[in-house]
Amino acid sequence: MFSISAFTLTNQTEAATTTHKIQYGETYWKIAKGFGVPVNSLMATNKSVPLYAGRNMLLPNSPYTAAEKDLMARLVHAEAVGEPYAGKVAVATVIINRVRSADFPNTVKGVIYQIANGHYAFTPVQNGQINQPADAASKRAVNEAIALTGKGNGSLFFYNPKTSTSSWITSRPVTVTIGNHRFAR
Repeated sequence: MFSISAFTLTNQTEAATTTHKIQYGETYWKIAKGFGVPVNSLMATNKSVPLYAGRNMLLPNSPYTAAEKDLMARLVHAEAVGEPYAGKVAVATVIINRVRSADFPNTVKGVIYQIANGHYAFTPVQNGQINQPADAASKRAVNEAIALTGKGNGSLFFYNPKTSTSSWITSRPVTVTIGNHRFAR
């Protein structure tokens, strides 16, 4: 329910511009992942005050536009089709970690369409699968990865160890294995 509004609410990336009426049972975490905003930013914007149903809270704008979220979700869908939901979140986290890393382009589009050593960074860009619409789970995964910004183990790469032929990628320190993907720094 929240992920639909998260893709349409956030066209800017600066200060808080909207409010949210707190529903019974909501937490900072649920609200952050529902709207695709970092939980740390949501808590800071609201000074970590306790949440009470019926009260309004400020929502900071997401650091990513609706178009950037859609692009990430399309890549997640193409890369992680058939993978567990946690794997979808981890793929989205890799994109965000790359945007935040000095070793990669500093935009979502730059990261996703990056060409290094004559090859696209992500196979779905090369084979056109990036152009397919994202499913709801991939959109939710992007919002959850955004909510997790600044947390986690810093994965910058992922690969399928059963199909990868790169000795370089398998030399990277592994952070976690989820489904058919191995994530690494």
